[in-house]
Amino acid sequence: MNSNNTVFGPTLAQRHSKVIIVQVLVGIFLCINLLLIVTFFKNECLHTTARYILFAVTLLSDSFLFLVSDLLFIFAVFHITMWVSLCSVICIIMGLYLIVTPVTLTVMTLERYVAICMPLRHAELCSTRNTLHVILVIHGLSSVPYAVFLFTFFASTSLDFYYQYRMCYVEILIVYKWQDHVRSAVFQFYFLIMCLIIMLCYVKIMKVARTASEDDKISSKGLKTVTLHAFQLLLCLIQFWYPLIASSLIHIDFTDLQHVRFFSYIVFNLAPRCLSPLIYGLRDEMFFTAMKKCLSCGLCDRQ
Repeated sequence: MNSNNTVFGPTLAQRHSKVIIVQVLVGIFLCINLLLIVTFFKNECLHTTARYILFAVTLLSDSFLFLVSDLLFIFAVFHITMWVSLCSVICIIMGLYLIVTPVTLTVMTLERYVAICMPLRHAELCSTRNTLHVILVIHGLSSVPYAVFLFTFFASTSLDFYYQYRMCYVEILIVYKWQDHVRSAVFQFYFLIMCLIIMLCYVKIMKVARTASEDDKISSKGLKTVTLHAFQLLLCLIQFWYPLIASSLIHIDFTDLQHVRFFSYIVFNLAPRCLSPLIYGLRDEMFFTAMKKCLSCGLCDRQ
């Protein structure tokens, strides 16, 4: 295979070193997520609270994304090709769960808004049944951007293209430049809507905090939680910076571009999706207490 088909480095030693680095990082991140997931499922008191159910959704979607993206990374490093049709399905599923987490974080912000600004209706609106319905809506909304992307891809390629063997990465689904513009526009629209929702929730909660007297602690805690969700959302959306970086570096040396792709995969994809749930799990008092209890029980069982 020609050197211009190399994805993550020109030499075998570089490829192996990058695979080892990624496997170690993915292993660490999956262990952290697994700890948080086990904590959720082992504590029944967390199963009836909307924000913890939604938090579990982000953990499961991120863990799935870790596994699939790591598999595609290994395929790319060792030049393993697949049908374009199969690759398109994998990319669409990855794209869905790429967006599930930021949309879920936005919904978690709305849940905090209801809890602080509409406390009398919180139990009704944020019941377990309604939360499960919301999870379906989240997946529906998250599928729209890549459904549009998939439609433009199918409309722009011939049937023969789907049976070609290529290395799998999302860029092969971009046949024309306007498709990339459409994808970027949809992502920017989602980003704008999510930012507006978080800003409005923050302003509303801040107004309640100013007028409250005896519930100052609850309101201030709500503000801190919304701020945390905004930070989590920023971490998740960092990955959307990569297309801008890649497009600006498209004319540089190919080897340098592959180093940028490797760096971006770790910094913009793996790290934010591990740090975001870890920060939330450590900050939330109830979840952190349950996590310590889970760890202590695990250590006692081993002894």
